[in-house]
Amino acid sequence: MSDSQFPATGRAWHLVRRPAGWPVPEDFALREVPLAAPAEGSVLVRNRYFSVDPYMRGRMNDVKSYVAPYELDRPMDGGAVGEVVASAAEGFEVGDTVLHPLGWRDYAAVPARHVTKVDTSLAPLSAYLGVLGMTGLTAYAGLLEVASFRSGDTVFVSGAAGAVGSQVGQIARLKGAKRVIGSAGSAEKVRLLTEEYGFDAAFNYKDGPVYDQLKKAAPEGIDVYFDNVGGEHLEAAISAFNVHGRAAICGMISVYNATEPDPAPRNLTQVIGKRLRLQGLLVTDHQDLQPQFVQEVSAWIRSGELVFKESTYEGVEKGLDAFLGMLRGENSGKTLVALPA
Repeated sequence: MSDSQFPATGRAWHLVRRPAGWPVPEDFALREVPLAAPAEGSVLVRNRYFSVDPYMRGRMNDVKSYVAPYELDRPMDGGAVGEVVASAAEGFEVGDTVLHPLGWRDYAAVPARHVTKVDTSLAPLSAYLGVLGMTGLTAYAGLLEVASFRSGDTVFVSGAAGAVGSQVGQIARLKGAKRVIGSAGSAEKVRLLTEEYGFDAAFNYKDGPVYDQLKKAAPEGIDVYFDNVGGEHLEAAISAFNVHGRAAICGMISVYNATEPDPAPRNLTQVIGKRLRLQGLLVTDHQDLQPQFVQEVSAWIRSGELVFKESTYEGVEKGLDAFLGMLRGENSGKTLVALPA
């Protein structure tokens, strides 16, 4: 493809200042960046969707972590799907639909080793950023491997109306959970959990202490906790656990924007007597499950047994609105930014 068949410039979101507490618009800038034909071994992708995710907030801090922090005055990155518009890499043709890690922009020049073809006959393209993407695999691996889910378990999911949590609850139900309980931050999300995602019980954590509401929803205790929130939720789950309970600690969004250290759960001594297992979860440790995950979950999608929602913002200029809205919990399901075809 010649250079004339794509623009000379694209747009990309840059981090220009490290947030102190909650991010604000002044911490970011949408800037024009030059585009050129891809280098040897790379492809140029016109992004159709890019993802915004809670973990990105941590990357905005200049601290050592499991993933490198965003650099100031450089384009941010994250999951994206799109169409190859120019290729200098064997095995990739113009028109291929692909998944890659250079989101937060409308066009991306990506080394082919970081690009994966996706099959849109199995599910819509956007699904590969959510229900069939990193968030979906997080739910699948976290529940089945990290939390060692077993048929007959009672499962509690915090942040259950989000992209990961909603899938955890449905997979637990499909795999034979005795009872699935979720927490969310609004009455509408609570309704969504029980009426559309098939949770047995759900509550709004803003309506009262999580401990009291969880005890009412799970009078016989819980066996598995999938933690997306941390803080009060984790403390309540520890109290509700049956002996040999297991927790997959996926996220702690309640403390991501805190400016003071959050107190640890005050009941950690129960970990000993109950012989609990609390294990952190990073999806990158579970890539070996990817083929099994896509096969099983895409079949559930096609059969209608697993449903998913997407909160979509239109246009690259809405990237920051999408990210901040997701942090505030305004989304139902996966938050995406859609770019014009």
